[in-house]
Amino acid sequence: MTSSEMIDSQTSIQVDTYKSKPPSPGILPLLRILEYLSLATAVGSGITVYLFPENLKLLITLVVSISLFIFLLLLNNQLQSNYTKTVSDSNIVKKATLYGSVLQLQNSPEGTQITQAVEKALNYTQELIDDYKKTRQKARNIYYILQLGTIVFSGVTPILVLVDKLETGQVWLKWLPVICPAIASIVASVVTSFPFQENWISANRVVELLEAEQEKFLLGTNPSYKIYDVADPIERCKTARNSIASFITKVNTIHLKQVEGQESVQQQEEKKEEKNNSPSVAIK
Repeated sequence: MTSSEMIDSQTSIQVDTYKSKPPSPGILPLLRILEYLSLATAVGSGITVYLFPENLKLLITLVVSISLFIFLLLLNNQLQSNYTKTVSDSNIVKKATLYGSVLQLQNSPEGTQITQAVEKALNYTQELIDDYKKTRQKARNIYYILQLGTIVFSGVTPILVLVDKLETGQVWLKWLPVICPAIASIVASVVTSFPFQENWISANRVVELLEAEQEKFLLGTNPSYKIYDVADPIERCKTARNSIASFITKVNTIHLKQVEGQESVQQQEEKKEEKNNSPSVAIK
């Protein structure tokens, strides 16, 4: 069988596995709607309580709606996390099954072992990708929030100085022109002291590399991942095992380079801090 015939036959194998529907989200959309409704009720109750503070029923409604919103928020976050994990696991099983079908060793111990090995390799890679995505999102959000805080507190300061000159009689207004620049300088120092932007960019780079390597492995575009040109089933199994080993090695290399890079950056920062904190020696 030629390589073109093998590729044509592979397209018709396990097609139903890839066409199968993803897991159903269940009651997650309904709970999300209830969460938004409870938030709207809490906001409306808060405004009404502010306008009519003597109404006890409105206060009770506000407390109940806030409690319900917090409960639904936590519940929906947990259910969303579980659903995302289920969908991810389902996609990995589909990819591993499709990869195993390329070997044309269905219902054989060798084919089952290779499919399980591919599934474990994809699971390991996906866990790294998810971890780096979380790191990227956290670092990016913190960086944007701190930058926005610096801009806001720096921009509000001139306005507060003008308000202080109006002599409104409010004592606490006199402290704001001093407090806001102090907060802005502290936030700016935090941005420059901690490499949030560098962590965000490096994590994004690792995510792109891992996802690209995963696609190379599944599609067999890299010479070390090609198993389509091997006609002999035994040699195809050996090639597939070597391909899995090469894929794991490449993934670990990408991950270890990132870890070593972070350690080197931390060591450089520690050395700079030691130099800055060390007392200068007087030259006689």
